[in-house]
Amino acid sequence: MKKEGKKVVVAFSGGVDSSTSAFLLEKEGFEVTSLFMKLFDSKDLEDRARKLAKAMGIAFKMIDLRKDFKKRVIDYFIKSYKMGLTPNPCVVCNEEIKFGLFLKEVDKLKADYFATGHYAKVLKRKDGFHLLKGDDSNKDQSYFLYRLSQKQLSKVVFPLSSYTKEEVRKIAKKNKMPSFDFFESQEVCFAPDFAKFFKKQLGEKKGEIVDKKGVVLGCHNGLWFYTVGQRKGIGLSGGPYFVIKKDLKKNRLVVSKEEKDLSGKELKFGKTSWILKEPAFPVKIKAKIRYGHKPALGVLSKNKFVFNKLQRAITPGQSIVFYKGNEVIGGGIII
Repeated sequence: MKKEGKKVVVAFSGGVDSSTSAFLLEKEGFEVTSLFMKLFDSKDLEDRARKLAKAMGIAFKMIDLRKDFKKRVIDYFIKSYKMGLTPNPCVVCNEEIKFGLFLKEVDKLKADYFATGHYAKVLKRKDGFHLLKGDDSNKDQSYFLYRLSQKQLSKVVFPLSSYTKEEVRKIAKKNKMPSFDFFESQEVCFAPDFAKFFKKQLGEKKGEIVDKKGVVLGCHNGLWFYTVGQRKGIGLSGGPYFVIKKDLKKNRLVVSKEEKDLSGKELKFGKTSWILKEPAFPVKIKAKIRYGHKPALGVLSKNKFVFNKLQRAITPGQSIVFYKGNEVIGGGIII
């Protein structure tokens, strides 16, 4: 990749990852422009990012994507929970916002590349662009990127692909970058408090909390306040209890004292996306069923995956992502 004189637009939040990404790219000879995506009312975040870009001496621009973000990500998130699912908004946001509408803005700015602070890696080979895990196994974010297209991967640069989070912090400190702006991103940026968020958006809908046999143990205020595998905040005495199912039809929250009741081997998935091409089925491969899950071996068939060993809390709405070694093959949404 030729760097000198090449233009790159960095998705710039003002956090340590995007800031260090911009710093590293400029150091390598790129002409860097920082682009802040306004996704919800966040004047403080925008001001902070603007001040940081100025202190770093790089150009700053803002794009207002609030309407699109609400329609494509927040509304999807709310609708999914209302349907009894547990969605991953970051997957949708990356596909449609950060690497979708953002890429269109990059083209308008006539930039050669765009960059983000994701801990992941892209390699170009004869057959196309491959998505790999970042070198920091504890921070790797390739799981969230499995829906990216070849066009998107051809334009993206991940400056942090070979760094650990600790190394990134050291780079920032060593180069005296304005540390007052270094914050960590929220897990769900638009809903830091799930309970308050869902109470405002969906209100309450009381129902029964039951065990596997249907014995009523208590009352819940709405199925959207819970997720499969949850242990805390259920509100039952004599526990701990684990949420093992959300019965949308009967508006019942099914719980168990036995954590083993959360275990399963087999799942079905839809809305499939492949980085290069669909593999020949069946194939032995590893899969992750949520971001913090360790990839586990199993057999992949069309729209079905069977693990070799029991896995905890297979959750409808989450993504299952397939890996061959350190490479992302593709993934889908668990049904």
